[in-house]
Amino acid sequence: MLLENCADQRGYYVISMESITIKTAEDIAGMRVAGRLASEVLDYITPFVKPGITTAELDKLCHDYMVNVQGTVPAPLNYCPPGYTPYPKSVCTSVNDVICHGIPNDKPLKDGDVVNIDVTVIKDGYHGDTSRMFHVGNTSILAKRLSQITYECLWIGIAKVKPGVHLGDIGFAIQQHAEKAGYSVVREFCGHGIGKIFHEAPQVMHYGKPGTMEKLEAGMIFTIEPMINAGKRDIKTMPDGWTVKTKDRSLSAQWEHTIVVTEDGFEVLTMSDGYPALPDFITLK
Repeated sequence: MLLENCADQRGYYVISMESITIKTAEDIAGMRVAGRLASEVLDYITPFVKPGITTAELDKLCHDYMVNVQGTVPAPLNYCPPGYTPYPKSVCTSVNDVICHGIPNDKPLKDGDVVNIDVTVIKDGYHGDTSRMFHVGNTSILAKRLSQITYECLWIGIAKVKPGVHLGDIGFAIQQHAEKAGYSVVREFCGHGIGKIFHEAPQVMHYGKPGTMEKLEAGMIFTIEPMINAGKRDIKTMPDGWTVKTKDRSLSAQWEHTIVVTEDGFEVLTMSDGYPALPDFITLK
């Protein structure tokens, strides 16, 4: 979510920071279904991510799977915050130095590329939002390490989630791990509350100070989606108005999950049978 643009069409708007919604059991059940379906789109697309395929072809495969197999709606398609043109595709594909919101195109992926595929589906009014990194053919040691550290940042943030914890605690933990590895955290984009609305409060920063920002309560649902750069954290937005790249052209990586705060911790709503192995320090109940 872009911090400076907090509203959009189709009812998917960011509400005020004072209006964090605590989800009901019915809401959580609906989000659980939507989250799993979003993750299953990424399971489905995994074998197709290889040298020679275009991101437009990957988008078409994802779109057809969502609409024709799952019966879901691709939330990004025609998504239009103020100041933007409608997003023209059904998923985001961010390749190499693209941080986020890469628009699928007709350029073939090549051996050594890395690509983040970001999927949001709508099922029965609920949004499931998740993304993963994919390695195209044989990628560099740098690309593998950046992706792994970013994956660890995601789960380090998730592991902090429980009632009473502050959002700043999550951001601090992510920032510490990324910077210890010599990487930088993108600050212009953040995680967000989610439910029947695509982007809502709270804003979930991937940097911060312990004990700051909102305190978590059971029933809150939000995404954690750190964007980590191999170089400096500075960004530049491309002329299409959507694609955001690293200013120094360094590689960037991102992983994303949708999380619900439970009475004693967290539940990851965007898991599926094909999800990658978890870091050693994570044990799911």
